[in-house]
Amino acid sequence: MAIPRLPSVHDFLAAHLGGPIEDLTAVGHGEWSSAFTFRHRALDYVARFSALDEDFRKDHRAMAWSTRDLPIPRILQIGEALDGYFALSERAPGEFLDLLDAAELRRVLPSLFAALDAARQVDLADSHGFGIWAAGGNAPYATWREALLAISVDSPTNRTYGWRERLFSLPSGGQAFRSAYARLEALLHFCPEARHVIHSDLLNFNVLFAEDRVSAILDWGSSMYGDFVFDVAWLTFWQPWYRAWDGVDIARAALDHYAAIALEVPLFAERLRCYELYIGLDGLAYQSWKGRWDDVAWTSRRVLALAHA
Repeated sequence: MAIPRLPSVHDFLAAHLGGPIEDLTAVGHGEWSSAFTFRHRALDYVARFSALDEDFRKDHRAMAWSTRDLPIPRILQIGEALDGYFALSERAPGEFLDLLDAAELRRVLPSLFAALDAARQVDLADSHGFGIWAAGGNAPYATWREALLAISVDSPTNRTYGWRERLFSLPSGGQAFRSAYARLEALLHFCPEARHVIHSDLLNFNVLFAEDRVSAILDWGSSMYGDFVFDVAWLTFWQPWYRAWDGVDIARAALDHYAAIALEVPLFAERLRCYELYIGLDGLAYQSWKGRWDDVAWTSRRVLALAHA
C-alpha cells in the first residue's frame, strides 16, 4: 500500500467522521502502516492506514491487557479505507523512548520495567502456542524452543519471504547468520518454556513517556508469547544503535529491578544472550528483505560480537 497523501487522508476522515478535521499531521511511515495525528471535535486521535488489518486487530486484542502500568491506547474503529485498512485510536501524550538521552532513559527505566511486569502477569489461559501470535490470539509453535529455532526458516507465508536468498548472497551476511544461529542453538537449553506476553518491538517509536512514566505502549503487531526476558534483550541488543544511551547498563538495571520485587530470574545472562542473538538474526532477515545493506553490515558485526563473546 502506498503512503496515503494528506489530502486523501483528510477527505476520508472528514467524510467518515463528519465535521472538520484539524491539525492533520503525518507522524512518520512505519514498516507496515502510515500514521497521522489529528483533532476532531476538540479531541486528539491517531489514524493509521495499512494494506493489512492483522496488526490493527492485534492492537485491539491487546487493549484488554491495559492497566495503569501497561497503558495501551484504545482502538476505536477498524475498517476499510484508501484501498486498504484503517484504525482509529485515541492519541496518548508523551515523548518517544527512542528520543531520550542517557539521563532520561535512567529515569524512565523503572516505569518501563513495571510495564513489562504487567505484561508478564497477563492471563493467557484463553490462548495457546508460542512465538508470534495471530489476531485470533493463538501462536503457531508448541514450544518456545521451536519458536526460537524457526528464525532460520524463510517461509512463503511470512511477510518477509525471500530474505534468506538475499542475505546469503553476501558471504559476510551468511557467515554472520550461521555463526549467530549456532550460538543461539547452544544457549537454548538455558531458556525456560515460559509463556508470557512479549511486546517484541519496544523501540521504533512504539513507547511513549510523560513525566518519566510510560504513557502508552503502541503497535502490538510483532508481539509474541514466550520468555519475558526477551523484551529486555530487545533493549540491550539495539542499545549501541542509540549512541545517546552510552553508559546506561540496561541489563544491570533489569536485575536490580527483579531483586527489588523479589523475582528470581535464573540464568538471566544466558537467556538474555540467546534472545539478543535471535533479535539480531531477525534484524538481518528483515534488513535483507528491505535491501538495507548498511544496516545488514551493522547487525552482522553486532551478532558476531555477541556470538563470540
